[in-house]
Amino acid sequence: MTIKLLTLLTLMTASTQAQELYRRLYDAHDTYKEKAFTHRRFKHQDIMPLLDSLNRQGPLSVSQVGESFEKRSIYQVKAGTGDKKVLLWSQMHGDEATATMALFDIFNFLKAHDDGFDSLRQIILTNVTLYAVPMLNPDGAQRFQRRTALEIDMNRDALRLQTPEGRLLKELQQTLKPLVGFSLHDQNPRYSVGKTGKQAVVSFLATAYDPARSINDVRKRSMELVVGMNRVLQQFVPGQIARYDDEFEPRAFGDNIQKWGTTLVLIESGGLVGDPEKMRIRQLNFVAILTALEAIATASHAQENIAEYQALPENSRDLFDLLVRNATIVRNGKRVKVDIGINHNEENADSARTFRYKSTIEEIGDLSTYYGLEEIDATDLTLTNSTGRLIKLGQVPTFILKKGDSIKYNLVNGFQTESEEKPKAAGAPGNQ
Repeated sequence: MTIKLLTLLTLMTASTQAQELYRRLYDAHDTYKEKAFTHRRFKHQDIMPLLDSLNRQGPLSVSQVGESFEKRSIYQVKAGTGDKKVLLWSQMHGDEATATMALFDIFNFLKAHDDGFDSLRQIILTNVTLYAVPMLNPDGAQRFQRRTALEIDMNRDALRLQTPEGRLLKELQQTLKPLVGFSLHDQNPRYSVGKTGKQAVVSFLATAYDPARSINDVRKRSMELVVGMNRVLQQFVPGQIARYDDEFEPRAFGDNIQKWGTTLVLIESGGLVGDPEKMRIRQLNFVAILTALEAIATASHAQENIAEYQALPENSRDLFDLLVRNATIVRNGKRVKVDIGINHNEENADSARTFRYKSTIEEIGDLSTYYGLEEIDATDLTLTNSTGRLIKLGQVPTFILKKGDSIKYNLVNGFQTESEEKPKAAGAPGNQ
């Protein structure tokens, strides 16, 4: 047997073993799941007792590293003693909380023992020093909004540094000088995996550090780490992992941190049908991040082929929440065939602790190149608006689809219903 073949077989065996390990970890996630999080709209005050509890239990320590514009404290959780420093931050956009939940699950994992994962835990904690900021934008989280209290998108503040939260992030990168950074986000759930029509559940990005999208050793490491995470996640959501557009954005932290010498991996939590509060996507984040931490600890990422990163399909905006195909509308006595793209948009309620849906008609016309997370085939059906108004863009989609005098579909606020009562937001706290 040649050395080359032996090496290939060894790598294949190691890959199979890793897949099995992370399948077990995925299945065991509920053991480490932070039970305080039952929905995404938690606040700064909700994480305070969790941080206090962590600080009283090894091997983690918690310290305040800054404060927001509105004087809310910003904390860092530290774990491990290794010489490879890793910095993770979540909720730099206040309404992107999926990874925050996953980070607390990881904290619980790191302080556990005698569960069949001690070897993995030991590899990470002895080779890596982990610095995690689970809520970088607590003012935005309070309002469950993207931007800071200054109404500035922090991820476009890497140059001017007008936000205290942005200044803190740069200070952490400049002082810690981590080998790897993880920027943890949520993306629009209507992104698809290329032109497949499949929803992008998770998207990765090895951010560019220049307009030419050059690849140096720093960025190459990002791609290697993504390849490993993608391989593991494909077990759980096959064909639903995408690559985010890597066009250089000179104001963004991810692009600049890569330029400043820290390998930067961006993880975007998308959407998954039946998972409105992103609890399963939280589980995927938990597994993906631990996969990457082990790869960093062992330097096994160096064996990955970055062509596999470049082969990942890019995100595409080809999805509607509901797509009504081939409906007939009547205009000036003429019958016209149209498709109707409808999205269900969340509106905050109860001081941003819950939400309601307000649906809108986003597009009308030939949508044959688009897909719907839910679709209605309205062939031979006539659309009638009960208000008597013409169907227009931006309207709340409340109408019926009829065949002759028989009502086949009754939509209120973009949801199928048997009554005129507005449907409740599935999965929203307080709306179960």
